[in-house]
Amino acid sequence: MTLRIEWLDAIAAVSAERWNRLLPEANPFVRHEFLHALEQSGSLRRDLGWRAQHLLLWQGESLIGAAPCYLKANSHGEFVFDWNWAEAYERAGGRYYPKLLCAVPYSPVSGPRLLVGTGVDRCLIQRQLLDAIRGHCDAHAWSSAHLNFCLTDEAECASSLDSGWLSRFDWQYHWHNQGYADFDGFLSALSSKKRKNIRQERARFRGDGWQIKRHAGNDIDAGLLEDIYRFYAATFMAKGNVPALTRDFFGMLLSTMPESVLAVVASRDGERIAAAFCLQGERTLYGRYWGCSEEVAGLHFECCYYQGVEHCIGQGLQVFEPGAQGEHKIARGFLPVRVYSRHYVRDAGFRAALAQHLEIEARHQEHYRDLLMQHSPFRSDVNPLSPGQ
Repeated sequence: MTLRIEWLDAIAAVSAERWNRLLPEANPFVRHEFLHALEQSGSLRRDLGWRAQHLLLWQGESLIGAAPCYLKANSHGEFVFDWNWAEAYERAGGRYYPKLLCAVPYSPVSGPRLLVGTGVDRCLIQRQLLDAIRGHCDAHAWSSAHLNFCLTDEAECASSLDSGWLSRFDWQYHWHNQGYADFDGFLSALSSKKRKNIRQERARFRGDGWQIKRHAGNDIDAGLLEDIYRFYAATFMAKGNVPALTRDFFGMLLSTMPESVLAVVASRDGERIAAAFCLQGERTLYGRYWGCSEEVAGLHFECCYYQGVEHCIGQGLQVFEPGAQGEHKIARGFLPVRVYSRHYVRDAGFRAALAQHLEIEARHQEHYRDLLMQHSPFRSDVNPLSPGQ
């Protein structure tokens, strides 16, 4: 089979039809529309450390593989933290940046990274894509290449290659639908103390002028979108962070993929004061961007967790991923689930040192999960995770 590799500096250089045909499921984050919105809206800029470097794999005139890739001048917006790697690499006299990243910007969400078309050997094409990423890194003498928040089979494929891809994993906190009939059905699976705590948290927003409403993408008008963005930007800036996503980015998502958008909006006495912006896939709800005009105790839990759980139950979605980190999610029914990354480091000596470090880190991570599970809110006779999790 004669294959041709192509590298693009903009996702717009390939058609949405060709790119989306490679997606194995309705994952909104690797859709052409999402990636294009990031680039076209000014949310990905070189002064913020991002430069598109997408990989295409052709067989004749047929696109049979692809990967969303970026040349990074820093490690912002990745959520697989390698700042200490960069510091050690440069302290040893090397230049860590730029590096090559295969991931979705600003999105700590697991999903397909090595996109493979139908009618071909999936494992073989994954290997071709991984070899192309490594070869591109070597050809430009970049320090490293990274495959972040990849699927299990992609992680296993990278690990099976005798080419220096290092294994790493971390924990996120996800909610799993066990066929609950309603929110009370979910609560019945929890210990009595946890049920009571959640009901008390939610009771604050029943009456007294509060309204919590879920809006599908097609129901979000320009005024509501303006408030959603205002809340998001203000909250980021209040925490000392740059709100990298622009107003146009949110607008483009509503224009090109409204069926994937869900917003939870909180109003008090008729005035909007907070919103959670979510995306929805084939079987999963993803909590993404939270913002508010004032801090209200418990409002974040209501909008970002409980409303999402209710939506999943009502729509028959199987998983709710509310975002990265946050051990406080455990008490609300979100348990640790493994997320994967793979890393190629060009320098053999540094790669060997990292391999030792990652073995130690993995042992600590397994121990950490055991500690976390001691705080599970579920009754002892309930299995809250799907098989294999």
